[in-house]
Amino acid sequence: MRRESQQGEHEYVLEWTDTVESRLSDDEIAVVLQTSDGDIQSRFHPAHNATMGVVWVGGAGGGLDGLARGLYPAGCAILQEQGIAGLRLHYRRPNDLPDCVLDTLLGVEFLNSRGIERTALVGHSFGGAVVITAGAVSEKVHAVVPMSTQTYGTELAPQVSPRPMLLVHGTDDEILPDTCSRQVYRQAAEPKRLVLYPGARHGLDEAREELLDLLTTWIPDNLKVS
Repeated sequence: MRRESQQGEHEYVLEWTDTVESRLSDDEIAVVLQTSDGDIQSRFHPAHNATMGVVWVGGAGGGLDGLARGLYPAGCAILQEQGIAGLRLHYRRPNDLPDCVLDTLLGVEFLNSRGIERTALVGHSFGGAVVITAGAVSEKVHAVVPMSTQTYGTELAPQVSPRPMLLVHGTDDEILPDTCSRQVYRQAAEPKRLVLYPGARHGLDEAREELLDLLTTWIPDNLKVS
């Protein structure tokens, strides 16, 4: 399977050549997406007869667990109970925006190959720019959630519409100030929502439970109606 991404004057191409799976538990499968330019490591959280799913991506360093003390696997577990599948994805080349966008788009294609017709993207920090860009160029993406996002690489934010966007940021972010999410919010078109957590820092640990509740409520609501 071939995946392309047009960013500016450049077109980036990645071939998905094979998939290697290893079951870790009844609820989690280690998945390696083999490509023409390296392997993408991921964790798949299937849900019975699921038609909705979420791709979760990290910041500049990648990783599978996300922010706030394992927010991603926790979110996947809750959403599985609601019939929504999840894919936690680690980039081939962390901090390389075009490659990370392609990895995320292949994650969407993987879910689609498992019957997932409506996908949300969740990304933290650098990953906020990744999911905004990927969401703007893929018709299979139906909702986008950038958290503690940077502004570099978010030029396509207006093109995410008419798909909903949820921006989340802490007011005491020591890495990227909340003005970053405010700026993206101003640039984005409706439907959009901005949630600020007073006193929360870049990793949003201080707002973990509130954020987990927000994500596992907002994502199902918006995947169903968008």
